[in-house]
Amino acid sequence: MNFANAAVGQYMPGESLMHRLDPRTKMLVSLGIIIVLFVVSNPLAYALLAVPIVLAIAISGVPVKLVFRSLRPLTFIMVLTFVLHLFMDPGEALFSIGRITATDQGLRLGIVTVVRLTLLVLATSIVTMTTSPIAFTDGLERLLAPFARLGLPAHELAMMMTIALRFIPTLLEETDKIMKAQMARGADFESGNIAKRAKAMIPILVPLFVSAFRRADELAVAMEARCYRGGEGRTRLRELAFSGEDLAVLIVAGAYTVAVAVAL
Repeated sequence: MNFANAAVGQYMPGESLMHRLDPRTKMLVSLGIIIVLFVVSNPLAYALLAVPIVLAIAISGVPVKLVFRSLRPLTFIMVLTFVLHLFMDPGEALFSIGRITATDQGLRLGIVTVVRLTLLVLATSIVTMTTSPIAFTDGLERLLAPFARLGLPAHELAMMMTIALRFIPTLLEETDKIMKAQMARGADFESGNIAKRAKAMIPILVPLFVSAFRRADELAVAMEARCYRGGEGRTRLRELAFSGEDLAVLIVAGAYTVAVAVAL
């Protein structure tokens, strides 16, 4: 497969340990890391939590550049969050720009938030890049199955989340094509103030929404043509089963994350 042309979050086939693991194992480990990320606030804890993420990326064989590309859509949110913390949180003044003052507490919280978001995105991206959409759906449905007794539509919810994740890279790719087409016709998305830039995005949003609705309609027709009627009575070509590798990864990763949360 040509990794250079791969979209953000797209599944990358492979034979690595990360690809062989049961999707439930990867989801549980990723969820555990995310939970601990929001429990701890020690820089050392973040460094220790980055270790299994970096190790998973190295084992997966997915190019590091491609994994870090998943951070690009969140760049604006990260910068905005950092700036808001820097200038809005109380604390000792560091410097001032006009009437607004940056604080040491705001700087610390801003860095913590950006690091949390970065590790969160990387942890989830490596899961989606090493798990096929079908396996992801089956794994998510199995994890949600116990809640079905409470009336939660496990299969439908898993299907919706999988479709949403699957179409994120597609919509990002579609957005890029529309922007390039608009720029070729003289559109300018980089000059002017924030209000002008936001207004310039309108010609992108309209065709993007039209494309999204068209794809949704095509998907609905395709599912109906294949006699899709929900999860009841459906069978699977490959049944999920935990292997020795899964149990070992769950035990080691679980013990590691709990130790980080307790110690730090």
